[in-house]
Amino acid sequence: MTASPTPADRAASPVFRLHEGGKMAIASTVSLDDRDDLSLAYTPGVAEVCEAIAAEPALVRDYTWVSNTVAVVTDGTAVLGLGDIGPAAAMPVMEGKAVLFKQFGGVDAVPICLDTTDTDEIVETVVRLAPSFGGINLEDISAPRCFEIEQRLQERLAIPVFHDDQHGTAVVVAAALEGALRLTGRTHAGTRVVISGAGAAGVAVARILLAAGITDLAVTDRRGVLSSQRHDLTPVKRALAVDTADRTGRSGSLADALAGADVYIGVSGGTVPEEVVATMADDAIIFGLANPTPEVHPDVAHRHAAVVATGRSDFPNQINNVLAFPGIFRGAFDARATAITEAMKLAAASAIAGLVGEDLRADYIVPSPFDPRVGPAVAAAVAAVAAAAVAGGGTR
Repeated sequence: MTASPTPADRAASPVFRLHEGGKMAIASTVSLDDRDDLSLAYTPGVAEVCEAIAAEPALVRDYTWVSNTVAVVTDGTAVLGLGDIGPAAAMPVMEGKAVLFKQFGGVDAVPICLDTTDTDEIVETVVRLAPSFGGINLEDISAPRCFEIEQRLQERLAIPVFHDDQHGTAVVVAAALEGALRLTGRTHAGTRVVISGAGAAGVAVARILLAAGITDLAVTDRRGVLSSQRHDLTPVKRALAVDTADRTGRSGSLADALAGADVYIGVSGGTVPEEVVATMADDAIIFGLANPTPEVHPDVAHRHAAVVATGRSDFPNQINNVLAFPGIFRGAFDARATAITEAMKLAAASAIAGLVGEDLRADYIVPSPFDPRVGPAVAAAVAAVAAAAVAGGGTR
């Protein structure tokens, strides 16, 4: 970790000036100009609303902020590219996430940084906080704990629970890959994909691509391709191995897997040597998503690939979660969904990809985060899937 900047450095820095005092504040939606206003907003008028909710708990969505507010929860163990920096140091990122929710989805968000890394304590704390919120966005919680925490909260809460490091990344990758496949004349079923990284993002990307129709998929970690023949896999990795490389018989190292592969998706950090990249199929697709240094630098990737994407804003085709999570929660809230399903995630990915339309080209496979169509399109697609599930008697 770098040394802390001096007070003079902070005073001269535009970054620190922007963050001074925090990036968000609470604003009232009602006026309190006189005694009548006060009596309606607070006592005695508020008692009528409280009694109505006590008699009919679902009314909390109509008469409080709950129906439009998400808790952004972290323990600070896997923050951006910074790693385990703790809850206090994670707060600027969580504030930023809350600002993005508001700007791009019209969703109010409250950052909550928990001073514990114990799985049971995190789950119990969030369950007890849940009545104040319409949804839970888990953020920057290290793997493999993040998988269990999300699953247990989904089982216990009747509101959307979404780990953005997993599913936000997965949705945008799926959207970008849809465009890249169309551009290179490939189909999902006929494409061979390699994912480098079996943490939160890698697992979720693999799962959504399987759901989208990719059938030849290998996921690698530091010890090579995930295969059930290995004896060092966590339960999450073992289940993924059964659904991926075990079906195709692939094994070995990342270099072995990449030979002849159509698509490389990096969510692991590190560097893939150019001589390995050169063994991929013609007109390859390379997504090097590590920040700030992609696994395959774009200059290298362009020598061997037809389509290149990164996680950085200074290169074309940025795979940015902000394309997904604000609209996903907006749509879930609009439909009063009790969960965010795989079908809703796939709908979000298709909506993002669809906005590119006939403008699709090698340096434009996903829209800009500042495209005003993104949030509404994702929200509408997610809400439609949720509504259809309810109409069909399923879980919304």
